[in-house]
Amino acid sequence: MSGQRSMHPVDVANRVIDSGMAESPHNRVTHELSVIEDDVAVIESFSHCWVVDTGEGLVCWDASGVQSGPTVVAALRQWTDRPVHSLVYTHGHVDHVGGSGAFVADAQGRGDPRPRFLAHEAVPARFERYRATNGWNLAINRRQFGGIRNPAKLGIGGDGPRFLTDDVAEPDETFRDHMSFTVGDRTFELRHARGETDDHAWGWDAERRTAWTGDFTSWVFPNAGNPQKVQRYPIEWAAAMRDMLAVGVERVYPAHGLPIVGRQRVEIVLGDIAEALEHLTGRTLDLMNEGASIDEIIHTVRVPDHLADRPWLAPQYDEPEFVVRNVYRQFGGWWDGNAANLKPAPEAAVAAEVVGLAGSVEALVDRAQALVEAGDVRLACHLVEMAVAAEPEHEGAQRARADVYWHRRAAERSLMSKGVYAAAARESEDALGEDAAGDSIAASIRGSLG
Repeated sequence: MSGQRSMHPVDVANRVIDSGMAESPHNRVTHELSVIEDDVAVIESFSHCWVVDTGEGLVCWDASGVQSGPTVVAALRQWTDRPVHSLVYTHGHVDHVGGSGAFVADAQGRGDPRPRFLAHEAVPARFERYRATNGWNLAINRRQFGGIRNPAKLGIGGDGPRFLTDDVAEPDETFRDHMSFTVGDRTFELRHARGETDDHAWGWDAERRTAWTGDFTSWVFPNAGNPQKVQRYPIEWAAAMRDMLAVGVERVYPAHGLPIVGRQRVEIVLGDIAEALEHLTGRTLDLMNEGASIDEIIHTVRVPDHLADRPWLAPQYDEPEFVVRNVYRQFGGWWDGNAANLKPAPEAAVAAEVVGLAGSVEALVDRAQALVEAGDVRLACHLVEMAVAAEPEHEGAQRARADVYWHRRAAERSLMSKGVYAAAARESEDALGEDAAGDSIAASIRGSLG
């Protein structure tokens, strides 16, 4: 932690943006408070909590997660004793709302009024969806960070753990398109824009030219593809970047990553985000209109070369290929264009046919291992999946599957890819009774984001 605090977050951001050279970590999780302006501070956590001292109460932007919430509040209280007047949810993801219970408990313990919680009108519906799909969300979150998919191992369902904990505060006031509120001598505007979520808001202080952007800016490639989550909106995300630039934003305070201070730097980062998403979505739609299949599109569309190495567009969490898929899903539905996949045979049946043609499961396993040695891990994955689908109890097939997916994970950059491939490897290890990797995988992947 101490190494992360060697420089002020604004200084780190300035150096990275001005040089164009990455410094790790950008998404610092220090749980410590930094004063950015005399009356503005940030507690860098997962996610951050931004705090504005209005003189008549604090305005906070996001509550961080359920585990980090108490630590965030403790850091806040080392800076000021003022009550929290209002807390804005930039959107309803659990790492932004989960710590709200700690803010309520802080107010109760201090004898302060309960904070007022503000959010877009779609946030309560998101909370209901999380409750209705509790087991599913626990499972995919575990898999995203490299865990095993088996729900029995998670204790989910029934009276087990909750993806959205019971102490998360429901919004007291919601809005549809925009709203303004004033605390002390500070007036803030909330604006809705779809991007990572359908319930996202960004805050705007016109007097100070400051935007609180939530996950619209996160110092990694935009989370607009996520293969396990509901629809994302990369076109609207790019439009939100353009809107922020149009109103004259000079300070960007994100929920992940570093503050961006200075109009020129804001133009660089927000402009790059918009351009990358506009290119991916535009090329995808062009190819769809030309009749291309999703298979053709995902192997054709790339981020422009001049944006590929931008530190604030690094594919460390989501990645461009997944964004392309999300555009296709939004406009083209779930069918991939392959007629056989419209109403497919069971995967196990297809795999058994392929094994029969190959002569044995071992033939597929041997070929998969040869492909790994040749560097074609993508194709190797298909073969080991067929081998295991055809004979799930085959020890050699399961062992090869684990080995192929550990190789695949090592070759990937994004947390989402690493997590899914690690989970696949650990599924096979679990089938063999060899779940040796343990939960340290999740911690190591989180650590790679800083």
